[in-house]
Amino acid sequence: MPLVNAKEMLTKAKAGHYAVGQFNINNLEWTKSILLTAQELNSPVILGVSEGAGKYMCGYKTVVGMVNGMLEELNFTVPVALHLDHGSYEGAKACIKAGFSSIMFDGSHYPIEENIAKTKELVAACNILGLSLEAEVGSIGGEEDGVIGMGECADPKECKMVADLGVTMLAAGIGNIHGKYPANWKGLSFETLDAIQQLTGDMPLVLHGGTGIPADMIKKAISLGVSKINVNTECQLAFADATRKYVEAGKDLEGKGFDPRKLLAPGAEAIKATVKEKMELFGSVGKA
Repeated sequence: MPLVNAKEMLTKAKAGHYAVGQFNINNLEWTKSILLTAQELNSPVILGVSEGAGKYMCGYKTVVGMVNGMLEELNFTVPVALHLDHGSYEGAKACIKAGFSSIMFDGSHYPIEENIAKTKELVAACNILGLSLEAEVGSIGGEEDGVIGMGECADPKECKMVADLGVTMLAAGIGNIHGKYPANWKGLSFETLDAIQQLTGDMPLVLHGGTGIPADMIKKAISLGVSKINVNTECQLAFADATRKYVEAGKDLEGKGFDPRKLLAPGAEAIKATVKEKMELFGSVGKA
């Protein structure tokens, strides 16, 4: 199955009261682990690519080629969207040109008028090409490719203004944070989330910073309209931990344990386990 945009999978998720996971990729092992798990669990999946990760993987065309090659060679049958995560205006246009099937334009750091103007232009471009578009209102806490947010809650009225532009999905700050959550984190603002859903109706809502949010909060967020949840740090931590244990156990010194295919295998399996756990929590298993 070729790459698809995220509209149909998220519309189904919203109606079915579950969420589709966006799992960010960083290299071939990441991509392969996430895709194989999605196929095994018969779950739709969104592969997220930050601008930094895109540069690391030698550019957006390289990423598109790698993902398309895997889908073809491994005969994937589940819906897969390739999505730019927290894209700049220029990054969004570059990914449209490179062949991504879904784009996020993060204009949350602009004044709302400028965010709306730039989002409106990208909506028109994505509609012509059949791509899905995610917009953001209100800052997500933590840091993502140099954009630093304190986790402010979005203004529901501004959310409606952006949703009405015709975007596919909307990311709204509700106290969520990228990376590890601090011990004094106050939790998600469900009051804000509920107010946003009341105004945006059937619009699939996106929860960034899915790593470390307690399961009960995840389930409540889904009940209030969240249909897409982003996970990145949790996979990175699982990969690092498994790789560290392999090296500390001296496995890399046994036989050809230094071979990258063996050295990286425990980390890849750890990513699979993390993705499986999240897909089960989000409720997307069997929904492809």
